[in-house]
Amino acid sequence: MSPITTHVLDTALGRPAAGVPLILARSSGSGWTTVGRGVTDADGRGRDLLKRGPLKKGVYRLTFGVAAYFKRARQTAFYPSVSVVFAVRDARHHHVPLLLSPWGYSTYRGS
Repeated sequence: MSPITTHVLDTALGRPAAGVPLILARSSGSGWTTVGRGVTDADGRGRDLLKRGPLKKGVYRLTFGVAAYFKRARQTAFYPSVSVVFAVRDARHHHVPLLLSPWGYSTYRGS
């Protein structure tokens, strides 16, 4: 499993959000460098964003392409994408869940 994972739940429908495109980037000082890509599985999980191994400290940005998910569900999204920027200060596993609806979202440090 990747040292950075996510889980996207559609709170309006009460189910996992499958098929959400994911882009993981790391701050490089002058911009962002893409370090991983993926798509949420049938359970709404992104488990393979990074290769296994030590996690580098730094600032990361996880972008969720939610417009594609809502388009398939025939819904209009107020936020076409959601970017969550977070700091990695140790080598522990980092889980970044996203609770999603067409009109809002929330996130937190998961386990």
